[in-house]
Amino acid sequence: MQNNTPYQKELPDKLYFKVGEVSSIVGVPAYVLRFWESEFKKISPKRTSSGQRLYRKKDVELILWIKHLLYEKKFTIEGAKQRLKTKPTGQREKPPTDILQEICTELQKIRDLLT
Repeated sequence: MQNNTPYQKELPDKLYFKVGEVSSIVGVPAYVLRFWESEFKKISPKRTSSGQRLYRKKDVELILWIKHLLYEKKFTIEGAKQRLKTKPTGQREKPPTDILQEICTELQKIRDLLT
């Protein structure tokens, strides 16, 4: 994953992450991760036979996205759930410079059509 936005981080190349590792990567306590797991059904860590949570890379990416929505965008839990329904993590928001570039390109095309 490229580090394009604040909620995207370079993750170690591993299949599974323990709850302590995810807590460290994301920067929230383990109890917050457990709470988010109960609120956001898309977070579904695998459980070992001893009950230990093992998060996949996609789980960690989703958790980073949720943290971004809650902490930086100031969404409520319900608002973040709605955003995840309408804009899944695979379709992340474009950085503002990309949006501005698209607008400029479209405006230039319109100008060219008018002249």
